[in-house]
Amino acid sequence: QVQLQESGPGLVKPSQTLSLACAVSGGSIRTNYYYWSWIRQPPGKGLEWMGAIPYSGSAWYSPSLKTRTSISRDTSKNQFTLHLSSVTPEDTAVYYCARINYVTGSSSWGQGTQVTVSS
Repeated sequence: QVQLQESGPGLVKPSQTLSLACAVSGGSIRTNYYYWSWIRQPPGKGLEWMGAIPYSGSAWYSPSLKTRTSISRDTSKNQFTLHLSSVTPEDTAVYYCARINYVTGSSSWGQGTQVTVSS
């Protein structure tokens, strides 16, 4: 059974770049049929899909975050990473990584990690 675990700083200062890693076990990130995704939930708000990287390695992003978001992967470590630049307090949220099967719609999620943007 696949497991995902987010890691990264819990506190980031405004204007800095937030970087989070998602370590995957029990499945390869090079497997077809899956989008390896980043999703966040600001306090008191709903889930927001940020972007994804499929087995091909070509990521795509939410239009609202495209200019600030980058997702990459390290196949040797079986993990993928989110970079969000020029953060503001509005980027404070719980950040989740997830594996989404684009054929069946099923998904597996990490437990989430709280990130606070504050000086």
